[in-house]
Amino acid sequence: MHLAGTYLAGAALTPVGRASRQKEKQPNIVLIMADDMGYSDIGCYGGEIETPNLDRLAARGLRFTQFYNTARCCPTRASLLTGLYPHQAETQMFGYKFAENRIENFSQWRKQSGRSSSQGLAWAN
Repeated sequence: MHLAGTYLAGAALTPVGRASRQKEKQPNIVLIMADDMGYSDIGCYGGEIETPNLDRLAARGLRFTQFYNTARCCPTRASLLTGLYPHQAETQMFGYKFAENRIENFSQWRKQSGRSSSQGLAWAN
């Protein structure tokens, strides 16, 4: 499957587990974001391209069915990882001094809840 300018932003997380009376099995989370991809480009959304591995992940997990993005990829990624609107994450303007370490992100929230976290991403303007 070839998609021009595809970047994957993923967080593959494994539970660390805190001591508690009731041990609940926490789900592992794999979050994939792909740029320049249409809604029906992969099989699980009705696409013609065969994507069996992505389809298998989608069948066993959560799929977004309504989502929005910005014209540039960086603000969209920042929104996805921080839960903020692009202007709140301060990524919308070229040459703007970014939020640096003032905004918490997905991995930090996971760590605060006692879970391990890992991010692999391609970040480009």
